[in-house]
Amino acid sequence: MLHSNDKIIKHKVGLLNLAEELGNVSKACQIMGLSRDTFYRYRDAVEDGGVEALLERPRRAPNLKNRVDLETETAVVEYAVEYPAHGQVRVSNELRKRGVFVSPSGVRSIWLRHDLANFKQRLKALEAKVAEDGIILTEAQVQALEKKKLDDEAWGEIETAHPGYLGSQDTFYVGTLKGVGRIYQQTYVDTYAKTAQAKLYKTKTPITAADMLNDKVLPFHEEHELPVLRILTDRGTEYCGRADRHDYQLFLAINDIEHTKTKVKSPQTNGICERFHKTILQEFYQVAFRKKIYETIEQLQIDLDQWIDYYNNERTHQGKVCEGRTPMQTLVDGKRIWKEKFIG
Repeated sequence: MLHSNDKIIKHKVGLLNLAEELGNVSKACQIMGLSRDTFYRYRDAVEDGGVEALLERPRRAPNLKNRVDLETETAVVEYAVEYPAHGQVRVSNELRKRGVFVSPSGVRSIWLRHDLANFKQRLKALEAKVAEDGIILTEAQVQALEKKKLDDEAWGEIETAHPGYLGSQDTFYVGTLKGVGRIYQQTYVDTYAKTAQAKLYKTKTPITAADMLNDKVLPFHEEHELPVLRILTDRGTEYCGRADRHDYQLFLAINDIEHTKTKVKSPQTNGICERFHKTILQEFYQVAFRKKIYETIEQLQIDLDQWIDYYNNERTHQGKVCEGRTPMQTLVDGKRIWKEKFIG
């Protein structure tokens, strides 16, 4: 039985011998299914180094001279778990003080090999280590986990236990209607069920923000016997101000609703509403304004209400909680779970 190298040599030598017997290189190459260039390459190899030169030469083994030693790699991985919030430059500088010399790019390479390339991956590694070893977290580790929680809330990755647990409210600039002026939409989305309410206004003020809750949100939740416990907003003037004289803040206090705000200077991080605004812009407004000319805000509100009803009751949602159900189906199922768990 021939080994692979023997087969390779036999095939190449066979081409050379066939060409010699036929006295025709082109004919030999045609029979063997190879090109003339290949024939001359084989012939030159034999002339220079004999039959052994026809062997397939394996690629050189990779040169690992530039790869850090095991002790340095271990130190970088352990530091990443100990201080997950530190970037690669700071890790390099801090390890240098411990007598471990590795460049920022070297730190990055080690992170990539161990799936630690970003903050969330390093936090995941920390959480896995805590679960496995039952270690007591340092102050820096606790701060990193708290920072992740705040960032997750800012980007819409929010802990939400049941419908009504947390709602997200935001203002959306619709556009300008001829003869009407600027149109703003007050939006409210339940972060659990993804049910939505929306109402149009000519201004964005604390009064309109509170009116939206009073006219659309609270009646909806009362109808379904669900509380509204907390609302997340950005730091716009329609939502934030002195608690004793700000209409929106006063409305929340009267109705015993907790107010949570997004990160400073990051109004775009109200992720739940931001995603809904993209949906309503593409699926409703861009279509509606091409079908009809609206002369009043009331005309537009009628069509908006019809679309919101479709969104809540007929349009399937692919979110983490909905998983292909409609928002109303998710709300009903979530309400049942909430009652069993919290009311009994």
